[in-house]
Amino acid sequence: MNIFIASANKHKIEEFKEMLEPLGYEISSLNDLDEDIEIEENGHSFEENALIKARYIAKKFGIIAISDDSGLEIDALNKQPGIYSARFLGHDTSYDYKNLEILKMMKDKKDRTCRFICAIALCYPDGKEYVFTGSIEGTVAYAIEGPNGFGYDPIFYYEPFKTTLANVDPSKKNQVSHRHNALVKLLEFLNESK
Repeated sequence: MNIFIASANKHKIEEFKEMLEPLGYEISSLNDLDEDIEIEENGHSFEENALIKARYIAKKFGIIAISDDSGLEIDALNKQPGIYSARFLGHDTSYDYKNLEILKMMKDKKDRTCRFICAIALCYPDGKEYVFTGSIEGTVAYAIEGPNGFGYDPIFYYEPFKTTLANVDPSKKNQVSHRHNALVKLLEFLNESK
């Protein structure tokens, strides 16, 4: 079965491929199209943003599309960066800079609890829509650590691993990540509806 990922984010697509291809799914994405497609994410939640993207692709091309919207919520920063995680401190700002700025913002904070949240929308050309959410709880690390992962992984300390998500092998991270947890629910649904 072919699943179209309504994303051009290479890291996200790679994660989806690592998790879905071993199960027999063929993955294609916005990067496989001959045209540039910009979809404005103007929803007010992870769920809304995921639906906007998947719905657009499903209708435009008449195919099954999935899209995810995900981000980091930090309790001491009023759940920021939240749905603005990718655009936080500017769309073209590097994550190295974003991570350093968050560490500065968290310097005097006692509460360092945070979570990654992922909403995956599944949209069919006939208008049927479903959303599956997953999360992973952690704390904001005191320093950037780890060469793997992407985004905020280097400052996301995950207690069961005793280190940041960027400091473990991607396959290990993919077994516990917010995207994995949402994807498990999506796959259960797909298997039941086959």
